[in-house]
Amino acid sequence: MALKKYFPVFVLPTLAAFTIAFAVPFILGLFLSFTEFTTVIDAQWVGVSNYIRAFSNADFLNALWFTVRFTVVSVITVNVIAFALATLLTKGLKGTNIFRTTFFMPNLIGGIVLGYIWQLIINGVLRFFDVTITYDPKYGFWGLVILMNWQLIGYMMIIYIAGIQNIPTDLQDASKVDGANRWQTLRNVTIPLVMPSITICLFLTITNSFKLFDQNLALTAGAPSKQTAMLALDIYNTFYGRIGWEGVGQAKAVIFFVIVAVISFIQLALTRRREIEQ
Repeated sequence: MALKKYFPVFVLPTLAAFTIAFAVPFILGLFLSFTEFTTVIDAQWVGVSNYIRAFSNADFLNALWFTVRFTVVSVITVNVIAFALATLLTKGLKGTNIFRTTFFMPNLIGGIVLGYIWQLIINGVLRFFDVTITYDPKYGFWGLVILMNWQLIGYMMIIYIAGIQNIPTDLQDASKVDGANRWQTLRNVTIPLVMPSITICLFLTITNSFKLFDQNLALTAGAPSKQTAMLALDIYNTFYGRIGWEGVGQAKAVIFFVIVAVISFIQLALTRRREIEQ
């Protein structure tokens, strides 16, 4: 009873911060997506016309398709490589802690810095072919994939390591006694018991891939001709780069939120069904 008495005292600061920093801006942004405005006080209701303009905008559709392709490739490569490294680094090899720290360090570097670092590296390689990363969209695409992998693999690896180390050793020993080879043990014992970690890593890689902005801005800035612009960058360019398109930019942001939320909830629902209680 004493704890219930002070419950509002502890909840109020968090609730106030959530309301001010998230709930109010979100509701206001949703309202503004149905208006034409330059500032909040001069908003004029235009209905769904902003959404029609957004879906009829070639740059937005190109950014959507580019982002989907990038997300699919990044989610697969990041998680496969991170899981492989986690499996390797839980075998009791010498220097494991050094490798874990080294692989995790890129996640601590800011997105803008990462973008410029990899722009220099990739352009340094491509100069031997007399081109730059903005010469062809495919260079920008794979440049972003490499950057995303370099940044996130270490982070996902740590999560997978925690999941693998949580597997009871007697289960792995039992599989060996039953004559299971490494692949069978991995498929039937390790992966099912690491599903909680897989759920988290898939969620993080999907959301981070869709929301990528800083790295995209620094690495290619959408060049050439906005063909490597991802959704976040296209929304930014629409809102701040085109006069009279603020409402359309806000509508794109709402569409962006809905897409990421729906995909994330579907992924969470599908992967949680396969989780096994230990």
